[in-house]
Amino acid sequence: MSDEPQTPTRSSVRTAPRPADPPPRTAPTAAASSGTWLTRLLVVGLVLAALNLRPAITSLGALLEEVRTGLHMSGGVAGLLTSVPPLCFAVFGVAAPRLARRFGGAAVVCAGMVAIAVGVAVRPFAGGTPGFLAASALALMGIALSNVLMPVIVKRYFPDRVGTMTGLYSMALALGTSLAAAVTVPLTAALGGGWRAGLGVWAALAALAVLPWIPVVRDRRASEAAAPAASPAPAADAAPAAGPRVARSRTAWALACFFGLQATGAYITMGWLPQIFRDAGVPAGTAGVLLAVTMVMGVPLAFVIPRVAGRMRQQGPIVVALGLSGLAGYAGLLTAPAAGAWLWAVLLGVSNCAFPLALTMIGMRARTGTGVVRLSAFAQCAGYLLSVPGPILVGALYQHSGGWTAPLALMAGLIVPQMAAGVLAGRDRTIEDEA
Repeated sequence: MSDEPQTPTRSSVRTAPRPADPPPRTAPTAAASSGTWLTRLLVVGLVLAALNLRPAITSLGALLEEVRTGLHMSGGVAGLLTSVPPLCFAVFGVAAPRLARRFGGAAVVCAGMVAIAVGVAVRPFAGGTPGFLAASALALMGIALSNVLMPVIVKRYFPDRVGTMTGLYSMALALGTSLAAAVTVPLTAALGGGWRAGLGVWAALAALAVLPWIPVVRDRRASEAAAPAASPAPAADAAPAAGPRVARSRTAWALACFFGLQATGAYITMGWLPQIFRDAGVPAGTAGVLLAVTMVMGVPLAFVIPRVAGRMRQQGPIVVALGLSGLAGYAGLLTAPAAGAWLWAVLLGVSNCAFPLALTMIGMRARTGTGVVRLSAFAQCAGYLLSVPGPILVGALYQHSGGWTAPLALMAGLIVPQMAAGVLAGRDRTIEDEA
């Protein structure tokens, strides 16, 4: 035997197992490409939909005096008009989870954008107060359905980026709110000065929001058709069918009261704040910009407040800080509405950021996805129903008192129970523990 090292023969080399070639890293699969395409469409769709969730309301607030005159409305009827949004949100929001289970959340949001576009386009030309209210209700139905379902879609499609997508969604919502408040009056003047064109022009933005949702809905239906009939895949954007009994939870009721009281202040502000400033001698265009300042405060604070609240075991201190800001704003409107108009607008804008705080607490007061969906529907529907009388009462007080002292005193008084309910809702507990 030779002591030299043996050279492997060709046969031994061939019999050695050969590692498989690594897959190419630069060529994405069709599924990955489709997923990326769908994700980008969803981001665009969420942003455009959020932009449309308030212009139908704040554009009306900027032109409320012209609408009242044009349709011969009394102060009480105008107050009823400002109460239609929360009423529709309460009535139609209840149906959102059931519709999502039947048709899918994306399809319902798409239909909601269509309803907004049609309602906003039709209402200025409906003829008379009843037609105006009916067309407004159609648009608000679309907003109500999307209000409940868009956070659910974020949870389903972006489970690892809920905070980021919620912040993006909240920022777009605040941006649409302030944009409509700021530019409705200048747009009306540019379109010839008629309030009908100034309100109807916002239908174009809603029509644009329909477009990205159409392929999302088609992609979902194609996926369902391709799935085996014996074991169909669950819809990714459908709402869960079972969950805790939310109505038995004291925390859920406290959160519903907090949500309702902050919504009362928000819709009184959106509906009446420009009129308050105009009655104090502020020009109509400036009054609209002041409302925009109030609304735009939600753009940066929508990112800050949820993140700060998420790091705290109890959110009561934030609730109190926002409430005190609102009290200071209302006190300023009572004493010097025109002289300190910009400061009061900022303070009320900070106070109105109780809305993203309420959404954050909804996610923190339930442990499961099913609990979050049920708590969201319960808190929003019950809360919006609670907020209905506020704007009507403000309109009636304004008409019968001939000034803003009594309405502003009422608005300031509602801040106190709002803070109390918010402190209770902000305690470190979940509805599963109570229900």
